[in-house]
Amino acid sequence: MRDNVSQVVAEVGKVLLGKEREVQLALTCLLANGHLLIEDLPGMGKTTLAHALAKVVGLNYQRVQFTSDMLPADILGVSIFDQAASEFSFHPGPIFSQLLLADEINRTTPKTQSALLEAMEERQVTIDGDTRPLPQPFFVIATQNPQSQMGTFPLPESQLDRFLMCISLGYPDPEAEMALFKGGDSRRLIDQLPTLMTPATLLSIRQDIEKISASDSVLSYLQRLVHLTRHDSQYTHGLSPRGALGLLHCAKAWAYMQNRDYLIPEDIQAVVPSVVTHRVMADSFSEQAPMEKLLQSVDILP
Repeated sequence: MRDNVSQVVAEVGKVLLGKEREVQLALTCLLANGHLLIEDLPGMGKTTLAHALAKVVGLNYQRVQFTSDMLPADILGVSIFDQAASEFSFHPGPIFSQLLLADEINRTTPKTQSALLEAMEERQVTIDGDTRPLPQPFFVIATQNPQSQMGTFPLPESQLDRFLMCISLGYPDPEAEMALFKGGDSRRLIDQLPTLMTPATLLSIRQDIEKISASDSVLSYLQRLVHLTRHDSQYTHGLSPRGALGLLHCAKAWAYMQNRDYLIPEDIQAVVPSVVTHRVMADSFSEQAPMEKLLQSVDILP
């Protein structure tokens, strides 16, 4: 199954050129049973990443374009009265899929954004008093435009915390961009990608990741990183216990992808920026990125 993981990264990389690390981080989030937020400018490949990942991993995929007039029922579904049967019939919304792409999530109102909270945390939705389980696995990839752009509603902290990881794709390097110019239509290329996993395989991999061991010294290193975000005056908000556990889960998933069954500090360092940055509010910024300064401030050995 580890070979499958490497093949997934390679196949998605055929349509998202020059972004191997970002693909690895997105797959890490999926393997760690979290949800992914991608913040970047329009046209950077966010939708391509989500669609290609769904195709290669073998997940049922639906995309929702968020707009300012969208209602929660547009995502969750609605009950409609069937006159012939004299009863209400539930029509499920796009959230009843294994991979949901919430495109431009910050272009809709906070009321509609909050419709995802229960689904992302509990893997279920409550509609008209009835609780309905979501398909397994259930993975949300949300994209958002920079808040400096017009027509955006900032995600509240409670919503941000539901996303295990947050990444940015950035511009392609010149070599990858030249290959992009010479390549074909990305939608056609995605259709040609092979399906390398099944949902059952993914769930089995998640069970293997839970068994990855972590020594007390590595856990101590993780704890000291978390402690610094909570007590250093540079940060106004520290990492919550849920965020700390999420960091551990992502590090274990990263270790699995590196073909190891044990955790090392470098696994934690690899995922720290993606797990911590959107949760920790920096009070002041030096010339170094806040996460780089965080990693440099904590020694691997106590």
